[in-house]
Amino acid sequence: MNPLNWSFPIAVTWLILFGIILARAGGTFLLGRLARTGIRRIERVDRMMSGPKYRKAEAMIERYGAPVIAVSFLMIGIQTVLNLAAGTTGMSYRRYLPALAVGGAMWATIYSTVGLIGFKALAAGYQAAPGLTVGLAVCFALAVVGLVIGLKKPHETSEAAAEFEASIGPGSEFTRS
Repeated sequence: MNPLNWSFPIAVTWLILFGIILARAGGTFLLGRLARTGIRRIERVDRMMSGPKYRKAEAMIERYGAPVIAVSFLMIGIQTVLNLAAGTTGMSYRRYLPALAVGGAMWATIYSTVGLIGFKALAAGYQAAPGLTVGLAVCFALAVVGLVIGLKKPHETSEAAAEFEASIGPGSEFTRS
């Protein structure tokens, strides 16, 4: 059931995608509620919920509340963990459901319009010039990987520099300016 092959009007496509996101995100929230009441005893669930990404998501929920849920639908890679954290922190249904509806509507709008058009354009480009399309995709992927590596290096370097400075101690010739 490939959405690119759907011949539905855009409103029907939007409704289908909206239903999918309500079920997926709402189910993740309910899983979080279950985790609060004992499913955390499962080692894999406990390991995930003890990780830094999950702790950060819980802190965001505690600080900003329901708006974080709505905005999470615009972010890739954090949506699921924020919905899970909303459940485990005990966010009320009264606050969660409107945020889910707003965020889900934004997500369905993006994917039923720009997302599908982008995928169709990519498919048309591949049909016209497969080598060029694959080459551009590889260049794009390499650029993203390079960006991620480039953004991580200064942080790792500063940690290494701090460890080096701590190991040689204050007053050394290496710490003087």
